Amino acid sequence: MLAALRLARSTTPILAKRRLTTAPRVPLVLTSLCESSGVVTLRFNQEKKLNAWTMPLMKEMFAALQDAATSDAVKGAVVTGSGNYYSAGVDLSSMIQPMAPGALVTQIRDQNQMVFETFINFPKPIIAAVNGPAIGAAVTTATLTDAIVASESATFNLPFAKLGVPPEGCSSVTFAEMMGEANARRMLSSENWMPSAAEALEAGLIAEVVPGDASALLERAQALCAERVAAGGGRRFDAAEALRLKQINARESAELANAFVSAPFLGAMHSFNVRRKKTQLAYFFYAAKATLPLWQPSPIAPKMVT
Repeated sequence: MLAALRLARSTTPILAKRRLTTAPRVPLVLTSLCESSGVVTLRFNQEKKLNAWTMPLMKEMFAALQDAATSDAVKGAVVTGSGNYYSAGVDLSSMIQPMAPGALVTQIRDQNQMVFETFINFPKPIIAAVNGPAIGAAVTTATLTDAIVASESATFNLPFAKLGVPPEGCSSVTFAEMMGEANARRMLSSENWMPSAAEALEAGLIAEVVPGDASALLERAQALCAERVAAGGGRRFDAAEALRLKQINARESAELANAFVSAPFLGAMHSFNVRRKKTQLAYFFYAAKATLPLWQPSPIAPKMVT
């Protein structure tokens, strides 16, 4: 036994060093540029996590979109996912870090606002190619692109009400404008209607359903983007509409941040973790809700936009 321990001690550092020096870093967002059309494709590359938006993935996404926005070689962009999912949405565990409650609320507001402003401010045509299930912010950011095309396997899920938080990504206003009040209410309320691609097309949420595999979907999205580039390369909304969307986003971001330190959200998180049998997390949210009057910060106001 002692010999085995000595061997383990002597070999572990070497093995660790080898893993550190030989393991290649896999990009979380893959980019590829079609030089003839100038359309760049951004592909979420975190299949094992269903392309969930962890903080590292979001940083790469923002960087890729910024590069695309400023590059003369890029005329437009397509956003899609790897594997069977478009994206499972924001990974809250990677977004929320231990800190003072007031600071946490400010961070959530500012980060949420930045996510959606990145899509609103993108200066070139951008198309969402939804290759499978899309959840939360993956849905609402897609609706801020110039068009959504989806595979037959795509679904659209906005579990805000179940989480005890209000809508985000301008959906509190734009969904009714796109789909009508009844369909918007079905998606955003506790009914949590999750339309299929065909249902989303009928409702007016997306532009097209593309039969076939992921390559057919991507080809169609790239062609649509190239068409917009050839037509002048603008977005579907002008500067006045962009400002309106940013103002809606600012209001929603503050409301969302305040909701994260509210009894409905903490209660929803407690129930969620009980169902997952995550005992420690369930107890944390139970205790946080029970002691909420002792630590709940004052509501935060929307951040100004221009």
